[in-house]
Amino acid sequence: MTARLAVLVSGSGTNLQALLDACADPSYGASVAVVGADRDGIEGLARAERAGVPTFTLRVKDFADRRDWDAAVTAELVKHDPDLVISAGFLRLVGEQFLAEFAGRYINTHNSLLPAFPGIHGPRDALEYGVKVTGATLFVVDEGVDTGAIIAQVAVPVEDDDTVDTLTDRIKAAEQRQLVGYVGRMVRHGWTVNGRKVTVK
Repeated sequence: MTARLAVLVSGSGTNLQALLDACADPSYGASVAVVGADRDGIEGLARAERAGVPTFTLRVKDFADRRDWDAAVTAELVKHDPDLVISAGFLRLVGEQFLAEFAGRYINTHNSLLPAFPGIHGPRDALEYGVKVTGATLFVVDEGVDTGAIIAQVAVPVEDDDTVDTLTDRIKAAEQRQLVGYVGRMVRHGWTVNGRKVTVK
């Protein structure tokens, strides 16, 4: 049985594209059922539309408050009955209703070795701190910012001549391989979340 993925995007959708490419192989075990966004006119939505995947856009500013927006996003995703929801460069924090509905099934990828360097400037912060190794983390989203239980991590060495751009590019490549690999394993073999321990079977 093919697992159903819901993917949330806010920008260019390169991680989404990596998942779409992987899902083209029937042995991967998943298909992208829907792509949601919090802004119009982004390449991530265009990628989904080119692939024939249904999309929706719900902008925070179109709702009275964040709770209403969160409820709307949750309701839209529930319509598509996803087995796994993936934040692929989605720049919004979801709320209580969303997290309750998709507990243990909403995952995100971050461009540092968490808990080091959370937030939106992982590669820059790693360079400024002077670490010799950074990387990418795949984790189950909770109510915090990049604080959820860790599914997997991949290390990326920091080179002496790295800039934010060169380091970001190398992390992104490793991040995509990790995302695609672990999403495939999760949907084919299952996973459990027990406190802060995630086991992919």
